[in-house]
Amino acid sequence: MLEVAFVAFWMAMAFYVAATVLYAYHVATKRQALSWYATFATGAGFLLQTASIGLRSSATEGTELTGANVLVLMAWALVLVYFVLEHLIKRKVYGALLVPLALLLMLIAQLMGLSSSVLDELTPEVAALLDSWRVGIHVALIAFANAGFVISAVGSLLYLAAERQLKSRKTSKLLSRLPSLEQTDKVARRSVVWAFPAYSAGMLLGSLRAIETDVALWWADPRVILSVLVWLAFASYQLLRWRFGWGGRPAAYLSVVGFVLVAILAVVARTVPAGFHIFGL
Repeated sequence: MLEVAFVAFWMAMAFYVAATVLYAYHVATKRQALSWYATFATGAGFLLQTASIGLRSSATEGTELTGANVLVLMAWALVLVYFVLEHLIKRKVYGALLVPLALLLMLIAQLMGLSSSVLDELTPEVAALLDSWRVGIHVALIAFANAGFVISAVGSLLYLAAERQLKSRKTSKLLSRLPSLEQTDKVARRSVVWAFPAYSAGMLLGSLRAIETDVALWWADPRVILSVLVWLAFASYQLLRWRFGWGGRPAAYLSVVGFVLVAILAVVARTVPAGFHIFGL
């Protein structure tokens, strides 16, 4: 069964590669046929990735929520959320950026050693920490929230690119195909609206589990500290938008800063051997 999961995983990556190329050609040429094939390739890749995750979980009696597997889950969540976004706004330009990112996460997971097990190398304390339904929901919520933050950052970057083009009064065929300022701003705003509560709930579950298992100095873990910074960045984003009417460029920059913190957190969690999140290594 693991062999079938392995084949499904690489076939999913192949479809995501095809989708990336097709989305890029669609944005460059505006050919609708390419748009349909890009969506089909992404959907096929998503189904194969889902099958791979399910088969691997069945063969190993549960998916280890560690290291490479978390990256695969994040890639899966990103593609799923993108499909919802594409259905709502009917624009494929986001696929040209988000599908390659999901592909990159899967490639990094494979390089990290997706098939290797790390639970046997954990201390009894950390193994006990992972042995709870709260941990699974915690990881899933954080993965989906991060997907939302990524989409918000992509929308913000597209907003900044389109705004710069308008201000310079210069245009190009590629930049002229960007979504409108209003749409990119709306995508960025709404992505954070649903991602922020999910992130907050995930942090709460993780904190409760750490308190429940009496982990010493859990709040000093580098990943916990960075998670708080991410939370503060997007809490500020929400407050400034809804309470003080922020929008446009300032909000776009803040969204990008939040995403940068998410990226830093992901790197630190898998490279810094400190705290109780070392099972991400």
